[in-house]
Amino acid sequence: MPLLRFDLIEGRSESELKKILDVTHEVLLDTLQVPKHDRYQVVHEHKRSRMVIEDTGLGFARSDKIVVLQITSRPRKREMKQAFYRLLVERLSASCGISPTDVVVNFVTSADEDWSFGAGRAQFLTGDL
Repeated sequence: MPLLRFDLIEGRSESELKKILDVTHEVLLDTLQVPKHDRYQVVHEHKRSRMVIEDTGLGFARSDKIVVLQITSRPRKREMKQAFYRLLVERLSASCGISPTDVVVNFVTSADEDWSFGAGRAQFLTGDL
């Protein structure tokens, strides 16, 4: 865990999608110190007309390469989140050609009892994890 949900405008190739997911996982490993095989990523692709992502008055130009990322996770330190934001836009820009103004991230915090990884058990509570 964490669970990452990507909302994107449809039209990217499989290799582009894989690169976005791989880069994001690398940043997660580097900033939030999650285990390497702790990878839960879901991609939702939408028609252009189904995503309205404005700039909140910040003057950002948005393109069809926009990535909206929601991360559901146990609580993380502010410094870890800020490092994640910074490193993510740097690496997506360098590796995927995605502008830093086209990356929107939202953390949703959950508690240990909010997770079951299968078998009808809450593994954080049972001590399995």
